[in-house]
Amino acid sequence: MADHKKKSFSKRSRSCPFSGEGAPAIDWKDVKLLEGYISERGKIMPSRITNVSQKKQRELARAIKRARYMALMPYLRTESEYTGRR
Repeated sequence: MADHKKKSFSKRSRSCPFSGEGAPAIDWKDVKLLEGYISERGKIMPSRITNVSQKKQRELARAIKRARYMALMPYLRTESEYTGRR
């Protein structure tokens, strides 16, 4: 029988972009910052993709929802906005 060895891999260290010194504050008025965490369809991106901690992900989602409610951000984007078609 062939001897199968398990491939070991190490996890990359993931650090939250909103933790630590010099990190930007999550604010619903900072639309430029919030747009980086919205998908091309207008959905909030999950923390496993953005590497945001659970606590900061909740704050981020709350800020995005508040900015949408205050009409600073769209709730969803039309196809023409992210593909360039009409």
